[in-house]
Amino acid sequence: MTSLDEAYSRTQSGARDPRRTAVGVALVGTGILALLVAMGVVWFNGDGIDAKRFAGTVAGLGIPALLLGVVVVLPASRRTRLGVVLGTVTASLGVFLFRYAYPERWTRTAEPLAFETAMLYGVGCAVALWFVFRAIATFRLRNNPQGTVKLEVVRQGETKTVRVTDEQYDSLVNDGGTADQLIEEIEDR
Repeated sequence: MTSLDEAYSRTQSGARDPRRTAVGVALVGTGILALLVAMGVVWFNGDGIDAKRFAGTVAGLGIPALLLGVVVVLPASRRTRLGVVLGTVTASLGVFLFRYAYPERWTRTAEPLAFETAMLYGVGCAVALWFVFRAIATFRLRNNPQGTVKLEVVRQGETKTVRVTDEQYDSLVNDGGTADQLIEEIEDR
């Protein structure tokens, strides 16, 4: 690497796929628009059961869309993306249960479904939010040198420089273990 400009160039980084960015921005925009529409419907037609049902459905689908959009934009692992998808699907199932239950089986009936609906939606959003936080916490674009990782190991006064590719380093780090085990694995390569 000859300069920092080359290291942090967006053309070398696979983190910013324009299509993925567009899809993520569209999902976030759709989620925000859905929340605004739901608030407007309740504001102007707040007393109607159909208006509340529509607003609950639109807002209920808007929040998972927001969460999904954030992870689509960030360079996240497959496990993280799968976790957000699982959470958004679970939350969406909560929205469909709301559509089924509201208002006939919501509250003050022989078999109300308000609690079950809220729990299903809440668990789905919590799972999706957990994986969104995970994606944000592991996002490291600024510290990604885009090439090889140079590691200097100093043992008993002797310095040894080891170079590995990003993929090799990620596979070693993702395996877990202690720092000494990681250094031994890198030295063996």
